[in-house]
Amino acid sequence: MISILNFKDLNGAQVDLTFGENRFGMEARHVLVVLKYNGKWLLTRHSSRGIEFPGGKAEVGETIEAAAIRETIEETGVTITNLVKFAEYVVQSNVTFCKAVFTADVVHIEKNPVLHETEGAVWMTDKELTDCDSLSFHMKDDGMTAIRKWVEAYEKRRNG
Repeated sequence: MISILNFKDLNGAQVDLTFGENRFGMEARHVLVVLKYNGKWLLTRHSSRGIEFPGGKAEVGETIEAAAIRETIEETGVTITNLVKFAEYVVQSNVTFCKAVFTADVVHIEKNPVLHETEGAVWMTDKELTDCDSLSFHMKDDGMTAIRKWVEAYEKRRNG
């Protein structure tokens, strides 16, 4: 399995992705939640960026785990539990930041959620996600491919 991947995102920023423990010496204050439920990826449609995995920034005093749960509810109406932090990446741009990447279990799907910044949950199969022409720019880089592969392998190990 890949331990560190270095690449440039589609905006030209240098990105360093690591699986496992933080190797960057920088605290993660951003989160990304990448999960599959009943064979479909949980995504959201951001009003300006397009389709992407839910995520965002931790608020002052909030843990990254709490931020991952809150952002997923706010952006998709889906409540998650049993978070597993499996990767972190640093984006070196005007404002360099570190993002923790989680997978989780779905507990509840709200039928009429109150949403923030997005148009709600979008559930996609592997093929639908691969063929989607309205993905956010950061859904198209090498790091996201590696992250999706990690989640796929994790799901196979869990489900036998």
